[in-house]
Amino acid sequence: MTEQRPTFETRDRERIYEFVDEHGEATFEELVDANLLTDPDRYQQLIAVMKRDGLLEEDGGTLRPAMDAGIEETHHLDGTEVTIRPARQEDISGIIGVMKQIAGEKRYIVAEDVARELAADSALMRGDLEDRRFFVATIDDEVVGGCGVERPQLEKLAHTAELTLGILEEYRGEDIGSHLLQRAMSWAKKEDFHKVYNSVPSTNIPGIEFLEDHGWDTEAIRRNHYRIDGEFVDEVMMAYRMN
Repeated sequence: MTEQRPTFETRDRERIYEFVDEHGEATFEELVDANLLTDPDRYQQLIAVMKRDGLLEEDGGTLRPAMDAGIEETHHLDGTEVTIRPARQEDISGIIGVMKQIAGEKRYIVAEDVARELAADSALMRGDLEDRRFFVATIDDEVVGGCGVERPQLEKLAHTAELTLGILEEYRGEDIGSHLLQRAMSWAKKEDFHKVYNSVPSTNIPGIEFLEDHGWDTEAIRRNHYRIDGEFVDEVMMAYRMN
């Protein structure tokens, strides 16, 4: 695996990131003193975007490079170069395509909701991304898979996160899912989640075996929870405990 430094859409974002990365941390006042930025409104806009993209973290007004820092991982799988990286706004249509294919197979019920949410309100661009992160796998700049982790809105469930994972059918079985899952779970661990969970129909044997192979356990089974093609199907509720 090789790693690349993040890329930037504007020179302002690049200069701010480079300053914070070089000094380890920085405040708005230090950026002003360095002649990098003077407009507080512009500062808030830039920082919000860079936090959204997983480049910076902010604690009490102090900026630090995010652990992921938007880094792209490049893997060579069976002669094909696959890039794993945080999702960007321009990836939404590709992610929707992946999730729609998964939903059409009726093997992963959550995928349909994810596709609908992304199409409806451009969820990757919302300002609450401290509670969610989405990663994509790309080949030749085309999205072939996605994996997201999201914290529920209820405070009593704030220690947990729901996983969403999908790979286009023609790219399954090539370890792309494993690399996506590893990247998403690394972020979940960094964010101190206690548990990450996922539910699939009992008919999705490959999905269940995939999660089991990566250390997930079945916590419960809800009998006849889904109705697929006129048949009742159990829901297998799976989870991975971070600590």
